Amino acid sequence: MELDARKMQILQAIIDDYILTATPVGSRTIAKRSDIGFSSATIRNEMADLEDMGYLDQPHTSAGRIPSDKAYRLYVNTIMQRAKLSDAEIHYIQDHYSHRLDEVDEVVKQTAWVLSSITKYTSMVLAPQLHAIKLKYIHLVPIAEDKALAIVVTDAGMTRDSIIRIPQGMSPDALTRLGRTLSARFSNCRLDEITLQQFKGITGEVAEQKAFLDAMLRSVRKSMSPGVRSVELSGATNILNYPEYSDMERARALLTAIEEKDMLYRMLTEATNVEFSVRIGAENEDESIKDCSVVTATYKIGSNPIGSFGVIGPTRMDYARVLAMLGQIGKSLSEVLTNMFEEERK
Repeated sequence: MELDARKMQILQAIIDDYILTATPVGSRTIAKRSDIGFSSATIRNEMADLEDMGYLDQPHTSAGRIPSDKAYRLYVNTIMQRAKLSDAEIHYIQDHYSHRLDEVDEVVKQTAWVLSSITKYTSMVLAPQLHAIKLKYIHLVPIAEDKALAIVVTDAGMTRDSIIRIPQGMSPDALTRLGRTLSARFSNCRLDEITLQQFKGITGEVAEQKAFLDAMLRSVRKSMSPGVRSVELSGATNILNYPEYSDMERARALLTAIEEKDMLYRMLTEATNVEFSVRIGAENEDESIKDCSVVTATYKIGSNPIGSFGVIGPTRMDYARVLAMLGQIGKSLSEVLTNMFEEERK
């Protein structure tokens, strides 16, 4: 059954009020709004219908009503209009990307901090994904007789290192030459496409060390591949500022799930190819966040989506403003990364 215009207007008023106050909303509260124009009795009857239809819930300790997940979904899909950020908010975001940032990891950390500070929710940023990253060079540094540090730099400015075992008797000079040969051969190749088969055209000492090279590539690709280390978190305890999480046991379970990052990584990788995603309450698969909403957006290098970022907060989240903020931050983040990417290619 579709809602008529009056029910939609009353439901929107209830949602708007509850987002601001976190207090169950009564008919008299809505009737006092100058833009409603309905009596308290009429509103009370409509609220009863909305409750029967699953759009409102009644807490046991209150005569007022609160929006259900179903109501928030209708609000996001149909009722809500995207908010417009103030000039001050736009400048605040842009200013944090205006000074030079030399590393992608640095940009990711900055984004997580800006997002949590401006939304007051818990923020999360997934670092650029492997499938879109190309190798710039590999530097091999001996650190022991049987070990070396493999430093990988990508064309997007990302740097990763991993410790690898080297064959007995390989000299530091040979290791350095190997790094140069690999850099020359595989520069501008996507990391997820490099295989041992591609070494067949390489001659000399490199071809003779295929087993070592295979082990080295697996180690390097593992260090570059997405995982929990690629999720940057900021404002994890922001959630405690909301009355919905005054129950410490509930809050502790949520914080544990957030800080372990596995759940965040799954959600963010699933959202990488969707411009904006809004998951409300029970729509979330993980039990620890079924009372939360998760809103995410993608960021790009050029026109290619390369990662995602977003916030976790209560279901009474100000969705319109959050989506506007994600849009502006995503724009600034994409511009910075694209510029870094283009500079690295020069």
